[in-house]
Amino acid sequence: MTRIAACQLAPVPDGLAANAELTADAVREALGQGADVVVLPQLVTTGGVLEDAEQARAVAVAPGHGVFAAWAAACTARQGSVVVGGFCEAGDDGQLYNSAAVVDATGLRAVYRCAHLWDRERLVFAAGSAAPPVVETVHGRIGVLVNYDLRFPEWTRTAALSGADVLAVPVAWPAAQPGEGGGPDGQLVAAATARLERVAVVCADRSGPGWTAGSCIVSAGGQILAAAGPGRSAAWADVDPETSRDKLVSGSSDLWLDRRPELYDRLTAPRA
Repeated sequence: MTRIAACQLAPVPDGLAANAELTADAVREALGQGADVVVLPQLVTTGGVLEDAEQARAVAVAPGHGVFAAWAAACTARQGSVVVGGFCEAGDDGQLYNSAAVVDATGLRAVYRCAHLWDRERLVFAAGSAAPPVVETVHGRIGVLVNYDLRFPEWTRTAALSGADVLAVPVAWPAAQPGEGGGPDGQLVAAATARLERVAVVCADRSGPGWTAGSCIVSAGGQILAAAGPGRSAAWADVDPETSRDKLVSGSSDLWLDRRPELYDRLTAPRA
């Protein structure tokens, strides 16, 4: 079994140094309590909502930044442990990206750039163009998405077909009315994704005014195993990666073997 912690934090707006310390402390605390995999919220190193590129550049970091070294150092305390967390990436192409890093004791394992940008995010960030990475670890194969990506079944299926056992999803769900994209609605999407793809889904959300605090861990069968309470907290659950590899949903119905990709051309057709 893999012990997972979805850490729900309230990062400081524009406080890169403070948030680096906050996240490192959260990782150390979770690992000290037995977590194998720790997931942190979207853009957790930046704090607030980034309104424009100028504000974003002030808190953007390259993948070699010390915050990731601090996460890696924390991982040395627990063999095989892995951290997934969101950050504002200063790309080597001069663009800004809403990204997530995968880190273990050896250092940075992967960086994923969000492909589907929510609302005004597109005024700040460039959209990523690479498929979700699936990172092989001793605790299973971890696929990475960011926030709004979760609402695109083509994208979650891409990660699942690439072998993901667990989808780690840094999110920042704004407080909203039901059906508007945050809160229990976000958890519903996570649960539906888990059941459709037969993979575990872990969403680490933000806490604080204006945020849903909806962190959750969902089994490969679509059951919400744990949900964080309000404020700074964490959702904890044990997940068996082997369950995600069994796509048999009845005696003779297999989600992967029964696919008919030759019929799915419309899914990848250009927008009209």
